[in-house]
Amino acid sequence: MALVLIYHIWVGRVSGGVDAFLLISAFLLTSSFAARAANNRPLAKYWRKIFLRLTPTATAVLLATLASIMLLFPEIRWTQLIQHAWASLLYAQNWALVLESGNYQIADAATASPFQHFWSLSIQGQVFILWPLLLLMAAVIARRYRPSFTAIAAALFLTIFLGSMAFAIAEANAGSGSAYFDTRARLWEFALGSLLALALPHVRLRPGLRVVLGWVGLLGLASCGILIRDVAAYPGWGSLLPTLSAALVIAAGSTAHRWGADRWLTARPIQRIGDLSYGIYLWHWPLLVVYFVIKQKDAVTIAEGLGIIALAVLLAWCTERFFDRPLRFLATTYERISASFLVVLAVMVAVPLLEWQNRIHHAETQLQHQSRELNPGAAALGANDFEWSTNALPIPAATALDEQWGNAGPACEQKYAPDHAAIDSCHQIEPTAPAQKTIAVIGDSHARQLMTGIMPLAQERNWRVISLLKNACRYGAESTERDPACNAHNAAAREHVLEISPDAVITLGTMSLAQAPRETMVPEYAAGIEPFLENKIEVLAIRDNPRFDFNMYECVALHGSSAAQCNPPRNEVIPPDNPLEELSADVPLLHSVDFTDAICTQLTCPAIVGNVYVYRDYDHLNKTYVETMIPAIKREILEKTGW
Repeated sequence: MALVLIYHIWVGRVSGGVDAFLLISAFLLTSSFAARAANNRPLAKYWRKIFLRLTPTATAVLLATLASIMLLFPEIRWTQLIQHAWASLLYAQNWALVLESGNYQIADAATASPFQHFWSLSIQGQVFILWPLLLLMAAVIARRYRPSFTAIAAALFLTIFLGSMAFAIAEANAGSGSAYFDTRARLWEFALGSLLALALPHVRLRPGLRVVLGWVGLLGLASCGILIRDVAAYPGWGSLLPTLSAALVIAAGSTAHRWGADRWLTARPIQRIGDLSYGIYLWHWPLLVVYFVIKQKDAVTIAEGLGIIALAVLLAWCTERFFDRPLRFLATTYERISASFLVVLAVMVAVPLLEWQNRIHHAETQLQHQSRELNPGAAALGANDFEWSTNALPIPAATALDEQWGNAGPACEQKYAPDHAAIDSCHQIEPTAPAQKTIAVIGDSHARQLMTGIMPLAQERNWRVISLLKNACRYGAESTERDPACNAHNAAAREHVLEISPDAVITLGTMSLAQAPRETMVPEYAAGIEPFLENKIEVLAIRDNPRFDFNMYECVALHGSSAAQCNPPRNEVIPPDNPLEELSADVPLLHSVDFTDAICTQLTCPAIVGNVYVYRDYDHLNKTYVETMIPAIKREILEKTGW
C-alpha cells in the first residue's frame, strides 16, 4: 500500500504494488477455498462473504466520488465519468479503460478519472467469481478420476499462468496500451498466487533461509518503481519483480527471528494500517484527482501529498467503523437475507446515477428543441447584420462531445480499397451522379474533423472522395519525427494515391503548436507532396487550426465564455503569415487553403463563436462547429483552386 500511495501521489509511475496485491489476493482466496472446493461446500455462501467484505467500502467511495463530480467537475467530463461509475459498480472498470486506451480520440481529451483505480478491484471481483469455479472443477475431476486435487489444480493454474503471461508479453511487444488493464494479461499474477498457495504446504524451509527470503522480497518490492520505469513492462516480464518478491515474503512466513522481516511487518501499527489498506487504497485516488480539479494543477507537494494520505486514512477508518462494520454485522446476524444487502448497496449507487443521467438527458432535450438560428457559429463572423441571441444556450452539449468527431463516410469500395497492411482505414464518399472529380484525403484526426465540411461540397459537385486517415499521423515523407507505423502508413498511402491517380489530394501542410512558435511546417511535407505534383495531381495544403495547452471547451465551464483565457489573442496563438503561401507561390498545382478566418475573429480565437463551441478539447474542432463552417470551407476551396 505504501508503494502505491508514494508512486501515485508524488512520482506518477507504476510501483508494482498492485501486482503484489493481485498475487496476495489469489493466494488468500486459494488457501481458504481449496478445502471448501475439495469438500464440495456451496459456492454461493462463499461468494456472498467475499463481496460483503468488498462492497460496503466501495459503495461509500463511489457515492462520495459521485457527489464530488457533480459539485466540482466540469460538465465536459460527466458522460465519461458516468460510464466509469457504472463500470466500477459492475466490476468492469478495467474493461472500460481497455476500450478507452485503444481509442486515440478519447485518450487525447481525457484526464484522470477518479474511478480509474477501480480497475484492480474489478479484475479482483472477476477472478473471485472465476477462481472458485476452477477450484470446484478441479475437485470434481479429482473425485471422479482419483488423481490428487492439488495436482489437478496446479496443472490448471500453471496452464493459465503460461497462457496469460504469453498474452501479456505479446501485447506489450505490440505496443498495446490496453494490456495493463486487460484481465487476460493479469490472470497469470493470480495463477502465480494460487500456485504458491498450493505448493507452500509441501515446502519446508530452514529458519535462516526464511529470514533471507523475507528481506530479499521486501527489498524487491521497494525497488520496483526504481528499477522498472517503463509501464509497457507491466503486466509482462516487469511484473515478475513485484509478484516474485511478494511470493518470497509469503514463503518466508513467520520466522519468529529478531532479524526477520516479519517482525517489522507484524508490528501493531503496521497491522492496523494493513487492516485499513483496502479503504486507504479506494479513498486516496479520488481525493488526489479532486484536489487536482480544485487547484487546477497536476502535481502535489510533499506536504499536500501527506495531507491527502492523512485524509485517506481518516476516511478509511470512518468507513470501516461506521459503515462497513455495522453492515457486515447485520449481514452476519441475518445470514438468510445477506444477499439482499448486496442488492441494497448496488441500488444506493444506481439510483443517483440514474437520476444524474435523467438530468443530463433533460438538458440535451432542451438544446435539441432550441432553434438553430440561435447558434450560427462561424456564420456570425464578420456578419454585421446577423441577428442571434447571446442568451441562447451554446451547443454542442458537453455530454455529446463523444459524438463530435468528423465523419469520413462509409468504407471504401473494393475498387478503391488499398491492399496495404500499413493503412488502417479507407473511407469513400461516392456521388449519386457520375463523379466529376476524384479527390484523396491523407492525414490525421485534424483532416478527419474537416471531412464534415468537405462532404457537402463533394456531394454538391459530384466529387468522389477517398480518405486514408490515421490518428496522430500527419502526412509527409519519411521523417525521424514520426514513429515507424506512421511513416509506413504515409508511404503506403502515397503509393495507393498514385495508383488510383485522383484529380487532387487534400492534406494538412502545417502543424499548430501549443507553445511558441505556435506553427511549423509538417515534417518533410514538401517531399511528401512532390510525387503528386510530378504526376500532375493538384494538392490542397490546408493550414492547421490553433492548438492550446488547456481544454478550450472546459475553459468556458471553469471561467465563463467571456474570460480572457478562453478568448486568447489571435496574434498569440497563430502567426500572421501562413507558411504555405510562400511554398505554393510558384507552384500552380499547389493551393494554400486557410480556414482561420472561419475560426477566429480579427482579434481573438474564442472558445465560443456564434453560440457554438469551437473546440471539443485542446486542438480538435467539434463537428457541430465545422457544420457552421461549410459555406466558408466551400468558398475558400473553390476560390483557391478555381474549380
